[in-house]
Amino acid sequence: MEEYYKLQKALYLVTLGLTAFIFICVSIAYSLNTGLNYLIGACVGVVYLRMLAKDVEKIGGQKRKLGINRLAPIIGVLLVATQLDQFQIVPIFLGFMTYKAAIIVYVLQTTLLPAQR
Repeated sequence: MEEYYKLQKALYLVTLGLTAFIFICVSIAYSLNTGLNYLIGACVGVVYLRMLAKDVEKIGGQKRKLGINRLAPIIGVLLVATQLDQFQIVPIFLGFMTYKAAIIVYVLQTTLLPAQR
């Protein structure tokens, strides 16, 4: 479990680092409003990642399969975004997907630089 917790911490750190970097880039390249929409999606992505980590921890114990209730936050935010003009769906969704980019960065890092892990 110790290795799992190291992986979890590394994914959180990479996700937060990518989120900060991309938020600044999007805010400069587009607008602060678009950047904030991205940030909302990224925060929901971190919440999703945390819920996924908790479900994975439970698999060895009493729980045998993963639930789908983790998708409720992103579905809720996207539903709100469709109803309000100040929210933009694409930046929110791309922000949500930042955790996947963090997974790709982590895999590349551990594959190409295995000694630094």
